[in-house]
Amino acid sequence: MVNLDRLINILGRYGATVACAPRDRGVELRSVSLHAPGEPEPLQADVLLALGVTADQAADFLRDTGAKVVVFRFPELTGRAVQVAAEKGCTVLLADRGVAWGELAGVVYGLVFEGRETEAGRGPTDLFALADALAESVGAPVTIEDRLSGVLAYSSRQFGADRARRETILGRRVPEAVRQKLRQRGVFRHLETSDEPFYVEPWEGSPGHGREVVAIRAGKELLGSVWVETPRPLNGLQKAALVSGARAAVQHLLRMRASADLERQVESDLVTSLLEGYANAPAMLSRLGFQGDQFRVVAVQARGQAEPDAAALLVFERATKGFGWSRMGRSALFANTVYTILPWAEASKATRWVAALARDLPEDISVLAGVGSAAGAAEIVHSRREADESVALHSSRADGSVAVVYDEAWHEILLRRLRHVAVLGRVPHGGPVADLIRHDNQNGTCYADTLRAWLECQGDVGDTAARLNVHPNTVRYRMRKMAEVTELRLDDPDARLAMTIALAVL
Repeated sequence: MVNLDRLINILGRYGATVACAPRDRGVELRSVSLHAPGEPEPLQADVLLALGVTADQAADFLRDTGAKVVVFRFPELTGRAVQVAAEKGCTVLLADRGVAWGELAGVVYGLVFEGRETEAGRGPTDLFALADALAESVGAPVTIEDRLSGVLAYSSRQFGADRARRETILGRRVPEAVRQKLRQRGVFRHLETSDEPFYVEPWEGSPGHGREVVAIRAGKELLGSVWVETPRPLNGLQKAALVSGARAAVQHLLRMRASADLERQVESDLVTSLLEGYANAPAMLSRLGFQGDQFRVVAVQARGQAEPDAAALLVFERATKGFGWSRMGRSALFANTVYTILPWAEASKATRWVAALARDLPEDISVLAGVGSAAGAAEIVHSRREADESVALHSSRADGSVAVVYDEAWHEILLRRLRHVAVLGRVPHGGPVADLIRHDNQNGTCYADTLRAWLECQGDVGDTAARLNVHPNTVRYRMRKMAEVTELRLDDPDARLAMTIALAVL
């Protein structure tokens, strides 16, 4: 529970302003609801977070709600909406558009349900405070991690922390070399199957002390784990405190995940509308928090030992980690592909973003990525198609590149399109190129290769001979014999272009 005055003061620190406050600021607030776009009418709660409601819709929204406080995220309330709010006795707060709904939900849930503020990015409840309390109970540094070894919170007192802990906190994830050792020792298998604490002895060359770890589990689902850095196994009282702390963390992680899932779903729906071309692009971009006028779409697919769907979900989670204002891109997941809209015209920035994403994934997962060309708001659909074609090209390469950028590979992509047409049987089975290939197959000649070289050398017999490693007279002889097999029309520039394309795709 929290009173209205405290809620206003705390949200004010996050840029929220009061648009209308007809109520006594001492009124108590005991419940929170999130109104998602598409719901037929507002939910009923003391505090209502109005996701997706525009300024033009606010008056009707306020008329239909019985909430004491409504939080919108747009710059200004209309006069009609102010009048309705005053008549209903509803306090209206306008949130800063630079602050994500996930973060706002975390702060409001923490205030209403626990009566205290949470810090930015720490989710609906303060996991850091839990880590500090647990560290005091066991007398050792504590780290709370998600199920993929990403750091969610850690205790502020270090108690002489070792190198492994420092690297984990600085990298926001357990180093992969350490994860591999833990995997070999059966730690992750234990966490999947047991609620009992498990002591991990330090190994030779280990960057740190031992660790006592216990699973954070909701029912049968593993949500994460709590780690205590300790040179020896914990005693009975310390283990009891560790298990109690893990149980307390369950609600923290569930609320954090609910907030994250809601933010991702709203974002994904908006991005999907943009990529499919179904929406007013400038309006959707504004709702997503974009302010520029040039964008690139990146398509990412994951490959690895894990199931393809699981790998794609992991990429999506990493791409959307941090919520709105702390990320440059906005993402959606289609089947096995993660699409991200980036607010940059420069291809180099997009490839660096892909490289950073790849580094944040486990070593057994690699990514294929395609970067569409720079596009304005109305051209994002085209950039998405280019990204699709670029990632398809990346899958056929073995050059170790971070991503295929459409601007740099458009000619290869054009040839892939033409080959696709050829596979569908839409090119003539006749014509000079088809005739020469058929003759080569039946008689063991090299007429098609000779024609390709002649066209690429722009009709220069000497260069053609050098490329084929034959005498120039051999080239002249073959050209005469080819003319007996089919009509080449080498003096026609359109015919030469058509034959060049046919040789590239057949």
